[in-house]
Amino acid sequence: MIHAAKDDAKIRGIYLNPTHVGLGTVKTAQLADALQDFRASGKWVLSYAEYYPQGGYVLAAQADTVMLNPIGSVDFRGYASYVPFFKELLDKTGIKMQIYYAGDFKSATEPFRRTEMSPENKLQTREYLDDAYTHYLEKVSKGRKIEVARLYEIANTMRSQNAEDALALGLVDQIAYRDQADDWMRRRMGLSKEDDITMLEPKEYHLVWKRSSSVSKNRIAIVYAEGEIIPGKGSYGNIGDQRYTKILADLRENDRVKGVVLRINSPGGNILASENILREVKLLREAGKPVVVSMGDYAASGGYYIAADADSIFAEPTTLTGSIGVFTMIPNPYALLNDKLGVRFDTVRTGEYSASFTPFFEWSDAEHESMQVRTDEYYDLFLTHVSKARNKTKEEVHTIAKGRIWSGDRALANGLVDRLGSLNDAISSTATLAKIDDYRTSEYPRVLNPLNRLISQISGQEVSMYDRYLEARLAKHIPHFRELKSLLSYTEPMARLPILFDF
Repeated sequence: MIHAAKDDAKIRGIYLNPTHVGLGTVKTAQLADALQDFRASGKWVLSYAEYYPQGGYVLAAQADTVMLNPIGSVDFRGYASYVPFFKELLDKTGIKMQIYYAGDFKSATEPFRRTEMSPENKLQTREYLDDAYTHYLEKVSKGRKIEVARLYEIANTMRSQNAEDALALGLVDQIAYRDQADDWMRRRMGLSKEDDITMLEPKEYHLVWKRSSSVSKNRIAIVYAEGEIIPGKGSYGNIGDQRYTKILADLRENDRVKGVVLRINSPGGNILASENILREVKLLREAGKPVVVSMGDYAASGGYYIAADADSIFAEPTTLTGSIGVFTMIPNPYALLNDKLGVRFDTVRTGEYSASFTPFFEWSDAEHESMQVRTDEYYDLFLTHVSKARNKTKEEVHTIAKGRIWSGDRALANGLVDRLGSLNDAISSTATLAKIDDYRTSEYPRVLNPLNRLISQISGQEVSMYDRYLEARLAKHIPHFRELKSLLSYTEPMARLPILFDF
C-alpha cells in the first residue's frame, strides 16, 4: 500500500504511529524500505508517538520529522534472547523428559535437559543477534543520519531515558502533543487550522487499490505459510498439513495458476507434516509450475524443510533460517506417580516390548536406543532432501546443519538460499520462470471474515475460545507461554526452532 500510495496523486503523505508494531526484523525492514522509497518521491512522512519501542522506532527513523510526547521515551537498548530452563523444576516434581536429538546445535530440548544455554547455542544465537542488530542500526542510521558507531554507543550506555534525552541525542526532531502533529500535517498540505485532515488506514486504502488492480487471467499464487507446522487441518496461526497440501494440490490442477510463491514465516514443527507439504511442492514442480520460496522472519527447521526443494529460495538479510536438525521429546511422569503420589502400575504383556514406550514405567536401554535411532533416521532424511535440492553432498550439508541457525546473509554465503530479496522479488522471479509478463496475484489460504471466523472457533474447528483467552492473557506477561505449551505437546519427531528474540 505504501508503494501504491507513492504514485497516487490523491495521497499527500503518511502519518505514522508505530507504538504497537509487533513485527519481526524482516517485516519491519521491508516497511522501513518502503517508507524511504515513499519519501524519495517528494512526499512527506510524519511519525508521532507517546512511546517508541525498538521495532517501532526503526520505522519512525525513516520519517521527515519524528515527534515524541513530552513525557514519552524511545526504547533503544539492543537485542536479546531469553531462554527459560525447566530441568530443576522437572527434577523436583519427578517428571523426566526423555530426549533424543540429532545436531549439536539443535537447542530445542535444552530447556528440559540443561540449566543454561550450551556453548553451541550461545554461539549461534550471538551470531544471529549481531547480524540482525547490525542491520537494524544501519536502517536507523540511514534514516536519522547518525553514524552506526554513535547509535551503538547510545544503546550500550542506555542514554535515552526520556523525551529530552531523545531530542538531545537526535533520535527525535520535536517534543510535541498529538494536536501539534495535526497542525504540522495541515501546514504541509496548505490547510487552515479549522480544516479536517482526511485519512485512510491501509486496510481501507487496500480496498480502493484492489479494485484497480490487474484483471489478467494468468495468476501467480502466493501461499502464506505462517506459524507452526502441525498434522491435520490446523487453524489460523499455524500450518496444518492437510489444509496446505490441499491448497497446493488445487493450485497444481488450476490451469490459470502459472506459478507459486511460498511465503514462509515458520519456526518449523512436526516433521511428518513437513514431509507431506514438501511432497506437494515437488508435485507442483513436476507439473511444470515453478515454485519460489520467499522467507520472512523465520524459515527454520521444518520451515526450511518445506522450502528446500523450491526452484529458487529468497531470504532477507535478517531472516532466521537453517536449524536443520530433528528432536524427539516425550515426558515420563513415572517417578512423580510412583515415588511422590504413590500411584503404581503393573502389566501383563504378550511380548518383551508390548508395553514399551508408555509413561507408566521406566524405559529400558533398548527403548531409548530405538527412539534415538528413529530420530537419527529423520535427520538423515532431512539431510538427504537438502543435499539433493541444493546440489550438495550429505557431508557438506551436515557441516552447515547440525541444528544450527543462520541469518539470511550467512545462509546465502553457505548455499542454503539462492538470493537476498523481498516477497516482490520472489513474485517477479516466479513470473520470469513461468515466462509470463501479464499476471495478477492470488493469496492463499483464503481469509474468513470476522463473523465466519468466530463461528469456526465456536464450532470447534479452531482452538477453543478458552485457550485463546488464556493465551491472550498469559502471553502478554509471559512471552514464553506459547513456546512452552507447544514444547510440552510434542510426542512425534520435530524439526522445530524454540528460540525467542526480544526485538
